[in-house]
Amino acid sequence: MSSSSPSSSEAKWPFDVFLSFRGEDVRHGFLADLHRCLVHKGINAYIDSEDLRPGDEISPALTKAIEESRIAVLVFSKNYASSRWCLDELVKVMECKKLMGQLVLPVFYKVEPREIRWQRESYGEALARHEEKLGKDSERVKKWRQVLIEAANLSGWHYADGDDAKFIESIVKEISTIVGRVPLSVAKYPVGVVCQVEKVISLLSMGSDDVRMIGIWGIGGIGKTTIAKDVYNSIASQFDGCSFLPNVREASSKPDGLVHLQKALLSGILWKENLVVLSVDEGVNLIRDRICCKKILLVLDDMDHGDQLNALAREHEWFGKGSKIIITTRDTSVLTSHRIIDQVYEVKPLDQGEAFELLSSYAFPGNQMKDISRDLIDNILGYANGLPLAIVVLGPFLYGRSRGEWVSTLEKLAESPNKDINKVLKISFDALEDNERDIFLDIACFFKGWDRDYVTRVLDSCGLKTLIGIQTLIERSLVTIENERRVQMHDLIQLLGQDVVKKECPDDPGKRSRLWCYDEVYEVLSEATGTNAVKGIVLLLPRQEELDIRARHQS
Repeated sequence: MSSSSPSSSEAKWPFDVFLSFRGEDVRHGFLADLHRCLVHKGINAYIDSEDLRPGDEISPALTKAIEESRIAVLVFSKNYASSRWCLDELVKVMECKKLMGQLVLPVFYKVEPREIRWQRESYGEALARHEEKLGKDSERVKKWRQVLIEAANLSGWHYADGDDAKFIESIVKEISTIVGRVPLSVAKYPVGVVCQVEKVISLLSMGSDDVRMIGIWGIGGIGKTTIAKDVYNSIASQFDGCSFLPNVREASSKPDGLVHLQKALLSGILWKENLVVLSVDEGVNLIRDRICCKKILLVLDDMDHGDQLNALAREHEWFGKGSKIIITTRDTSVLTSHRIIDQVYEVKPLDQGEAFELLSSYAFPGNQMKDISRDLIDNILGYANGLPLAIVVLGPFLYGRSRGEWVSTLEKLAESPNKDINKVLKISFDALEDNERDIFLDIACFFKGWDRDYVTRVLDSCGLKTLIGIQTLIERSLVTIENERRVQMHDLIQLLGQDVVKKECPDDPGKRSRLWCYDEVYEVLSEATGTNAVKGIVLLLPRQEELDIRARHQS
C-alpha cells in the first residue's frame, strides 16, 4: 500500500483547546482568567457559551468544536456533575480521546479527584438526582458514571486553595509546550509509509496502560527513522511528555555523549532547559526519579549498543503507566539483549509499485517522463532493489536528464556504487569485528546465494568462526537466510562489500584480498601478478577455454 496522501501527523486542528466547565461555578473567575491567559499566549481556545444552550442535548456546533480541538481541558468544579450538558460534553471528549487521539487534561478545581472517581459528596448527589429524573437503569447515567471515573484517573492539575494566578500560569505553561511541539519533518514523498506506521502503532498497544518497548529494525536506508518520525507525530498528543532522540549512535560516540543524550531526554519531557547532569549514573537516577510518574513517548533513533539503552531506558519501571518507547536499530541484538523479542517490526523494502511511485515523484514530477523508456526505469529500480535511500538519492539526480545520461549513470553505477548511498550502508560494515568482516566480504564476493551449510564448512576450514559470524551479520541486517538455507544479502550491500575489496588496491587486482571477476582473475593468473594479499579466488568461466597459468619466476 502506498502513501502519497497526507499522514495523520499532518492533520490540522482548528482549535488548540476546548474548555469544558460548569458555568455557574467558574465562568466569571477562574475560567475567564484561564481563557484570557491562553489567548494571550496565542493559543486558540474554544469556550462554550453555556448560557445560550437550547434544549437538553449537546448541539452539533459544540460536537464539532470538541472534535476539532487538539486538547480538551476539563475543569471539574463542585457542581460540574449537576449539568447534563457538561456530562454529555465529557462523554464526547472521552470518545474523541479514544478514536482521534485527543489529549485530555483534567483540572480539579477545589474538588478532590477521589470525589469524582468514587462519585461521592456533590458528584454522588448530582448523579443520584439524574437517576431520579432519567431512571435508575438509565444508560445515559451509566455512561456518565463510567466517563467520570476514566477522566478522574487521568493526570492533570489539582487546586484546593491558594494563588489562582500561579495555578493558571502552570496550566498555561504546560499547554503552551504541548501546542508548541512542532511535528517532525518526515519525508518529502512518504511512499509506503502509512501501512508500516499502522503496523508499528499496533505493536505499541496504545489502549493499554502497559509500558511498552518496541523495536524498528532493518538495514541502513530502509526507512526506519522515517517510520519512527511518522509514528511519533501521529501519537505524541496522547502523552504527558515526548522526546525524539535522533542519531543516538553518532551522538553517544562524542565526549560525554550519553550524558548529553540524557539531558536532552529530560529537557524534552520536563521542559526544563537548565538541568545539570554530571555523569551517566546521575542521569540514570534523574530519568528514573523524574519520569516514573509520567506517561511519556520516547524514540531512541539509530541505537547500536546496549550501553545506550542502559543509560536512557533500562527498565520499564523508569516510566509511568502507558508509556511507549520506540527503538530504531540496524542490530537486532541490541533489542534481544533487553528482552525485546516479540515486539520488533522488521522494515521491508518497497515493492515494485511503491518503488516506481517514489522514483517518479523525484525524477518525473507532474508525470513528465520525457523520452525515458520503461526499461531504463526498471534498470534503476533493479539497482535500488526496494531501498528508499537509493531512490531518494538517484531520483533527484536523474530529474530532467536525457536518455543518454540515464544510460551513462547506469554504466557508472555498474562499475562503482554511489558514494552517498555507500556512506550510509558502510556504517554497518565499519562496526564489524575482524571475524565478521572477513565472513561478510567472502559472502559479498563469493557466496551470495550459496547453501549456508556449505558456506559454513568452507569458511570454518579457513579458520573463521562462521556460525556466530553469520548470525551476527543477520542481526546487523547485512545478511539474510532465504528458505532457511541460502545465504543472501541486498544487492547494494553486496556492492558495498565488493567495493571495499576493490579499494584495497584499485589499480592492481593481484594485491587485493579477494578475486571474483573473470577478467581480473584471468589477468592475475595468466600474468602471475598475484601476491600474498590474495585470500580467495572464485573463477566462473563464461565459456570453456584453455587458461595458461604461470608461476611467478623467482629472482
